[in-house]
Amino acid sequence: MSHFSLHDSQRRATVPFVPLDPEHIKIYYCGPTVYDLAHIGNLRAMLTADVLVRTLRHLYPRVTFVRNITDVDDKITARARDNNEDIATLTERTTHEFHADLAAMNVIPPDIEPRATHNIDEMQNLIARLVAQGHAYEADGHVLFSVESFPSYGALSGRNPEELVAGARVEVATYKKHPGDFVLWKPSSEDQPGWDSPWGRGRPGWHIECSAMSHRYLGESFDIHGGGSDLMFPHHENERAQSMCCFPGGKFANYWVHNAMLLVEGEKMSKSLGNFFTIRDVLKQAPAEALRLLLLSAHYRSTLNYTQAGLLEARKTLDRFYRALAAGPVPRTEAPEGVLKALSDDLNTPAAIAELHTLASKALAGDRTAAGALKAGADMLGLLSEDPEKWFRGESSDEDTEIQALITLRLEAKKQRDFAKADALREQLQGMGIILEDTRDGTEWRRA
Repeated sequence: MSHFSLHDSQRRATVPFVPLDPEHIKIYYCGPTVYDLAHIGNLRAMLTADVLVRTLRHLYPRVTFVRNITDVDDKITARARDNNEDIATLTERTTHEFHADLAAMNVIPPDIEPRATHNIDEMQNLIARLVAQGHAYEADGHVLFSVESFPSYGALSGRNPEELVAGARVEVATYKKHPGDFVLWKPSSEDQPGWDSPWGRGRPGWHIECSAMSHRYLGESFDIHGGGSDLMFPHHENERAQSMCCFPGGKFANYWVHNAMLLVEGEKMSKSLGNFFTIRDVLKQAPAEALRLLLLSAHYRSTLNYTQAGLLEARKTLDRFYRALAAGPVPRTEAPEGVLKALSDDLNTPAAIAELHTLASKALAGDRTAAGALKAGADMLGLLSEDPEKWFRGESSDEDTEIQALITLRLEAKKQRDFAKADALREQLQGMGIILEDTRDGTEWRRA
């Protein structure tokens, strides 16, 4: 078994991965709040999780991957109201869109995908435990976690507890004993989603949701918890605090994995700057694998600068890789050691991609064993899943029929030695973005 290491955010170091149970690796990732389409920043966390799961499944016999859906949140309520739409309709539609977008990106679905609204009882049970243990208190219709009751609060994010403030989704309120105390349960008005509870009709705070769902499906201790670096505080800090207080004998998450954010053309992605891209926006411009390769081209802990030039370069790289596969038979092989070594070193995707370039060069020079290794190595990254011919031709459409007809006319013109007509037809096809390659077996074509 290859040595595998991860950068643990809490330890602030890259350390060997030592599973709690080598026979069963357990991973939890924070999923989307389903009120809008996923953007490319969301996608980076999903791709980090995807490569992590692919790698661990190669190294260990069993991996359980849990990724939640947050379908109760004040942002959802506000968006449904703005859309004049029922909350359930909004969350079902956006969940379906999220699944479709990740499927287009060749992201492996989680083994378990719990929804917050299906786990309210579990949340209430955890809150009741925290109140009974003195870690939470009721105030003004709310139940709040007391950060001062947990001495190691702030250990994950490295923040000084005296400097901590309430989370971004919670306003500092006069009824809090400490500014950093956060909401576990809050009252609901008649026009807000709500459930009966020992503390009155209300709804859960954001943070308790993931603690409840991870505990239900993975237990008091599991191997890895992941998400974007923007979640480290307050969300993951608060998850850790409430879960470890509920179950003081457990570890909660043994390793924490956080990916860095991305820039767009050198600036922070923002709707106000006009540089905000959903996954679907980008897939109108380029194949999904080009976007995937671009996002994997930087280490997950490095800030990635998304650019149109980078997207074009990623597509050109994939053209080269697919040409290497198309040059002859591709034998089945095991994942190459160089790719595995790179991914086992804290998911070093840039190094893994460099290995793919080396293998592609050998395959283009006629080494078909290298072509097999290229295919197997790319699979570890979720790449080169298309048939090469389909990749170069693009999606099949009515235009394909026209292209084939023009190629047939050109071949007939060549047979009749009407080279002027044949050249004119080639130029017409070039104007349509079609590149022709005449071979001894006929004429092949691909899109430029």
